[in-house]
Amino acid sequence: DPVPLLKKSTDMDISVDYFSFYKSISSVYSSRIEGEDIDFDSYYKHKFLNVDYRSEYIQRTNDLFEAYEFTEQRELVWTNVQQAHAILTRNLLPETLQGRIRTNPMFVVNNEDRIEYVAADASIIAAELEKLFADISALSSEKLSTVEVFYFASLIHLVFVKIHPFQDGNGRSARLLEKWFLMNQLGEMAVYVQSEKNYYRHIDEYYRNIRILGLEYDTLDYTNSLDFLLMTICGLNQV
Repeated sequence: DPVPLLKKSTDMDISVDYFSFYKSISSVYSSRIEGEDIDFDSYYKHKFLNVDYRSEYIQRTNDLFEAYEFTEQRELVWTNVQQAHAILTRNLLPETLQGRIRTNPMFVVNNEDRIEYVAADASIIAAELEKLFADISALSSEKLSTVEVFYFASLIHLVFVKIHPFQDGNGRSARLLEKWFLMNQLGEMAVYVQSEKNYYRHIDEYYRNIRILGLEYDTLDYTNSLDFLLMTICGLNQV
């Protein structure tokens, strides 16, 4: 049962707002997964001690922090996801591409300049998103166990990142959706889930577990997804 591990996190004695502190952790480590040159110590000083840094050093992480704030008390529906994406890509994409479904092919390339996987064809993105958010709506009306909540939150992350609906900011958005679903299901307790930090600490495993589903979107095998789906819940006592 993951609940005792989450309650243990709430016992931390810190001198700043709990929710802002943990949203800062989420924002920093989700940014670092994407290669942003930002560390938590510097961002903590900026956010809570009013230390100034050059704007380009912190602006994208600030945007992501604002996107996490946007999700509070909002339903996990596509129109809200579009707005969250527009916020987190404010300094990443031109306004014409913020929150907009891409119309071009998308190949996800790794650090070695090799194709990691081929995302959904642009012609099927809208239909794939419709199916995903219909499933999310159905899950939201169910009484799920805590373990099921973590399972489906990770699955939403995985399905979304494989669709890769946007021109950029898909990884940040997928990790945001995972936390968003957890928040909707578990309430404030979900703020303490450091999924983004756990993914960063196990970044090779993170990408490997995404990759093993297959290269082409049309032939993805979700029977190979269990290792990915267990990463967050198994990481609760490690971060």
